[in-house]
This record gives sequence, C-alpha cells and structure tokens, in this order.
Amino acid sequence: MARAHAASACVQSDSIKGLAQSIAKPAYHRLLIAEPALRRAVPTLIVAFLITIFFGAFVQVVDQGRHKRASMKRDVSALADLLAERLDHIGTIRPERAASVERLQNLLPGFIPSWGIAAGRHVLVTGADGRILARVPIEAVLGDADRILDVISAAQLLTLPGQQGGVTDLILPNGGTALATLRLVKALPGQVIVIQEKVESLWGSDAALSVTLSATTGFVVLILGFAFHWQSTRAREGDLINDAVRGRIDTALNRGRCGLWDWDLSRGRIFWSQSMFTMLGLESRTDLLTFGEVNALVKSDDIDLFAIADQLISAKINHIDQTFRMQHTNGHWIWLRVRCELNQGAGDGLHLIGIAVDITEQKSLAEKTVEADLRLRDAIETIPEAFVLWDAEDRLVLCNSHFQRLHRLPESAVTPGTSYETVIEVGSMPEVRTRLQETSAQAPGARTFEAQLDDGSWLHISERRTKDGGYVSVGTDITRIKEHEQKLVDNDLRLRATVIDLKRSQTTLEAQAIELADLAQKYSEEKNRAEEANQTKSKFLANMSHELRTPLNAIIGFSEVMGSGMFGSLGSEKYAEYCHDILTSGHYLLEVINDILDMSKIEAGRMKLDLETLDLSTTLAESLRVVSGRADDKRLTLDTDIEGAVPIVADRRAIKQIIVNLLSNAVKFTPDGGKVTVRCRRRRNAVVLMIADTGIGIAPQALQRLGRPFEQVESQLTKTYHGSGLGLAIAKSLVKLHGGSMKLRSRLDTGTVVCVSLPRDAKVKAKVSAAA
Repeated sequence: MARAHAASACVQSDSIKGLAQSIAKPAYHRLLIAEPALRRAVPTLIVAFLITIFFGAFVQVVDQGRHKRASMKRDVSALADLLAERLDHIGTIRPERAASVERLQNLLPGFIPSWGIAAGRHVLVTGADGRILARVPIEAVLGDADRILDVISAAQLLTLPGQQGGVTDLILPNGGTALATLRLVKALPGQVIVIQEKVESLWGSDAALSVTLSATTGFVVLILGFAFHWQSTRAREGDLINDAVRGRIDTALNRGRCGLWDWDLSRGRIFWSQSMFTMLGLESRTDLLTFGEVNALVKSDDIDLFAIADQLISAKINHIDQTFRMQHTNGHWIWLRVRCELNQGAGDGLHLIGIAVDITEQKSLAEKTVEADLRLRDAIETIPEAFVLWDAEDRLVLCNSHFQRLHRLPESAVTPGTSYETVIEVGSMPEVRTRLQETSAQAPGARTFEAQLDDGSWLHISERRTKDGGYVSVGTDITRIKEHEQKLVDNDLRLRATVIDLKRSQTTLEAQAIELADLAQKYSEEKNRAEEANQTKSKFLANMSHELRTPLNAIIGFSEVMGSGMFGSLGSEKYAEYCHDILTSGHYLLEVINDILDMSKIEAGRMKLDLETLDLSTTLAESLRVVSGRADDKRLTLDTDIEGAVPIVADRRAIKQIIVNLLSNAVKFTPDGGKVTVRCRRRRNAVVLMIADTGIGIAPQALQRLGRPFEQVESQLTKTYHGSGLGLAIAKSLVKLHGGSMKLRSRLDTGTVVCVSLPRDAKVKAKVSAAA
C-alpha cells in the first residue's frame, strides 16, 4: 500500500525532479534513463559471466593436460634418442664389449642430461636377450622390488611388434598409467627403454589451481550480483519515498502560493518549481530557464537582476530579500517576495537558492489600507474644524493642521502616541468660559461646550466617545461669530478706516510699481552693458592672444637665434646677456598671456576637460623636472614621497598645469637653501596631493583673497616677487572642474602647505554633480 501511494504521488513531483536535474551531471541523466534496462540485464550478465568462467576453466584444464602430455612425450622421445646415440658411440670406440657392459651401469647416469631427469622417470638398458644391463635410478632398497618388476614388465611390453619407435601409453601391472618409448642400440646389441610414470600428478596441481580461481571468481561475482539486487531494490524504494515527499512538497507549495528558486550563477540557468509556473500562468516545464527568460518577466523598475548577480559573484552580498513584480501571462503584475541565500556547491559553482512567495493580495490590501488612510487623513485635513482623536489611554492618534495651529503645537507634539499630558504641557489648551446645556439625546460620555483660547479666539468643541474607549474631539472656530456683535457696532469706523487704508495702500502700490519699473529698466541696461563688456573682453583677449603671440614668438625665436650665435658672434658679452633677458622676458610674457586666456576660458565656462586614465606619479615626476632647474639655482631640496603608481582619470594637461603652478609658487617663495616637500596618498575614492615649502608664508588676512584672479600677497608697490597672480587661481579652478578641492595653510616666516584632493574617477564625480 505504501508503494502504491508513493507511486501515485510521482505525478506531482516533476517540479522537484527539475531541481535534481539542475544539480545532476549529464552522465547521471543517462544513467537514470538506462537504469531499468540495467536492472534487468545485470542478473543475466552475471549468469552468463559465471557460465563463461566455468566453461573457460574446464577448457583450460583440458588444454593444460594435453600440452603437458605432449611436452612429456617430446622429452621422453628426445631422451631416448640421445641415450641411443651416446651408447652407439661408446660401443663403436670401445671394441671390448665385456668391459663396456660391466662399466655401463656406471656410465649411464652421466649420459642423462639435467633436463632428462624427472620424478617417476626410469631409464633401462637391456641386452639382446632381454636382460637388464643398466638402469637409472638404481634401486638399492629391497622394498622397491615390486616397483622394479613393474618397470621391467613395461619394458618387455615394448619389445612386442608394433610397440617400438614412438611414445606409447602403457598401463602398469599395478594399475597406473605410464609413457614409454624404446630405441635399439646396435653397438651392444640391445635396447634403451625410457618409461615415465605418474603422468596425471604432473598437471593435476595446475588444474586444481585453475578450478580454485574460477570457483572463487564465481563466488565473488555471485556476491556482487546479490549486492546489486539488494541495492537496486533499496534504490527503487528510496525513489518511491522521495517521489512521495516531493509530491507533498509540491502540494504545499501550490497551496501556499510560493515557489522554489535555484539560480546557477556560473551557468546562467534558473530552476523554478511547478508552483512558480502556476502563479505566473505559464505552461509547466521540466527543463531549466535561461537568465534572459526570467529577466524578461521581471519589472525592471523594481529590481536589477544583473546588478544582484554581479554583487553575488563578487561576494559583496551572500543573500537577498527583495520584493518585486513579475508579469503574468494575462498581462497583469504579480508581486513576489524572494528570499534566497548563496550556496557554494561541491563542483557545481555558485547557486542562489531560496523561495518566492506571492504577496499580491497583501500588497493590494496594504495599498487599499494606505489609500483609505490617506483618504481619511486628507478628508480630516480639508475640514475647516480642528480635529483630534485620542485612544483609550489618552494618547494622540490623529489630528489635523488646524488643531496644531490653534493650539500652537510643535511637530514633535503631534506625532502619534504622544500623551495628553505632554500635549497640554507644550501647547496652549483652551480655557473654558461657557458650557452649553447638554441634551438628553446625546450619547453617554458626549459633551459640547465653548472655549476661549489665550489669544482671544473662540472654539465650539464637541467630544464623543469611541467604541474602543477613546474619544474624538472637533473644534469649530466661532471667533467671528463672537466678534460679530462688536463688528456691527464698529462697522462704520472699520469701513472708514478700511477706506483710508485702501487709499494709502493704493498710493504705496503705485509708488512701488513706479520704483519697480525703474529698477527693471536699470537692471536691463546694466545687464546689456555687462554682456557687451563680457563680449568686448572676449574679443579683446582673442585679439590680444593673436596680436601679442605673433610678435612674441618672433621675439623669442630671434632672441634664441641671437643668443645661440647661429649666424656669428654678436661682439660684446652684454649683447648675449641682453638676448637672454629678452628671451626670459618673452617667455614670461607668453606665460602671462596664456594664463589670462586660460582664466578667461574657465570664467566663461568654455574650458573642456579631456579625461583619460593616467599615472599621477609619472605626471608628478615630469612636473618636478620642470621646476628642478629653478630649484637647483636656489639650492632648494625637493623631497618626494609617492606611493608607487597612482592611477587617476583626469585631464593630463590640466593636472600637469595644477602641479607645475603649485610647485612654481613653492620654489618662487622659498628662500635659498629651503625645502619643498611633495607627498601623494591614495584614499578610498580620492587622491590627496600635498605640497609644502619652508617659504616666506602668508598672512592670515591674505589667505582669504588668494585663489582669486590677479590676487597677490604683496601689493604692486611693495612686491619683491614677479608674477601675475593667476597661477593659484587657475590651479584652484582646474581642481574644481575635476570635482576636487584645494586648501591652503600658512604661517609667516614658516612656510605654506597646499592640499589638493582629486577624485580618482572624474567621470563619476561629474555624473554625480550633474544629477545633483
């Protein structure tokens, strides 16, 4: 009965099987398909294997016996031929027959080679009369007389016609079998007889070994066959139990409006249980879904599966708890709450496993509740009366802005849960002046009265008890009604005062209108004048850049030619000195013009940054080489502390101009023998560059002015260092264009420290600034 019930539940377990398929290897799939055939084929294969083993053992035993007998016959025949040949040779070289016969017994053992000696083998030499002349082995024990007679009888059988020449099978008188052969020795004359008994014992041990091995192998195979049968039976029972459990799980998932998720992050495949397809109205599938198929159903505004996958793979998060919408086949959206955890399988890669619950009804109820609450609050807020609701423990539940305004309550006092005592303490509660007569028609606990506040306003207050023990209070402002009588009495005075006020207000408004018109006219004129001045400045700077750069380039070029003496010596050394002064002044003037143009571009917003990835340490090294000459002339020490490579995304020219301007100022304002220190540190999302010198320092009142165009510490009449005052302003503006900041700290006669903070990626900083 249990098996039948488990089998009936297999129909509902396809979705959980899909999860098993997502974990299993392809070889395991093929094994599941071939398992029924293997269960039927393995017993048959085992029986066939046992039959093959036993038949092979029998054939091997028979073949070993045949080969042993054939080998034994060859040895016996070869030994007989060898002995006959040697005896003939002895008889030929020794004519004295009597002496040879007497010594034959002694010579015969030496004629037998080592390979001719074997257990149960006898060699007999007989004369023409059948008498034994010699034999090996020599029987010296009387107890072996019967055995000797058997051998002799066998030798006599060989003398019969038809028994000479080949190797013959004999049956000894004692019933044993033997192999025997006979060769004639003409020199004696006589015969050589070789007899081999105990033939079966020579190969019986090999046969026993083969039979033993075959029997052992068959026994082991039988044990394996029984083990396979037992294991397959357990596997079938386990499959049935698993199918039943999976069916119950699927039933629970379907009834609970939830589904299983298994997201294989390494392969981009996602498993859904059957209940997931049912919730979305999709046709059930047993194969795995692709990431694209699932992502197409997800509302992109609610969740970004790509970003979540990236965070999971990079180990930034190890679980998710997200609420998002997925599209039903009918077109509407289903709200799901997915709670999954990252799991690292053995050899399966990263899997995000969890459950998705349909919360569409909860969302709908929550939205309706919120909508009803907002509608109620909006209705309470729009009524002109002051409204407040207290619970059974005299704690604030809800009030509108009229109640808050009338009682002058702060925001902290109108939060839900505030006690009545706190509201009384921080607010201005009404003072009861009169109370209306309560009627019998009112419910128990209800009351109606009028109250006057400290500011003189009047309220008509109605209170009613709620079913939960609290009460609701509605206060209507009746100040106008109370003041109506006074208004009627003072109506004429008020009207006259109102007319006078209106006339004054009209006069004031007319004067203000005339003044505003004049101000608008002046603003328009000043705006046009500023725009014209800005255009004139731009044109002037453009013309100046062209008109001044062209002669400056000629002056610089010709002064370089004259200074180098390309076309001959100038004569006096003063000319060379003057040429050097001209060249230096030309370069300085060109730098000033370039700084003015750069500053004008920055102020006009036309400075464009060419962002690229660069190594700030390399740019620092190049900038240090630019100012190293001037530093050497003043015997300054340039100390650098840079943490290896510092990658940054910025404008190469702008960054170099920032560093060169700051280093030039440090070298310029540092006395001879001083020290300039450059440090660069990497932070999480920024790079901090610090340039410190031991120069003259800056007064505190001058620090606020530095960084503005043409601002210098010294005045034009007292300054001892040349410069346009644009270097620091350009550097500060370029740092701001990159989204960074620049700070200065200085002390007179001690030195100055400039700290520049730049974002490591100016593109990201620009996007954040644009979004803000």
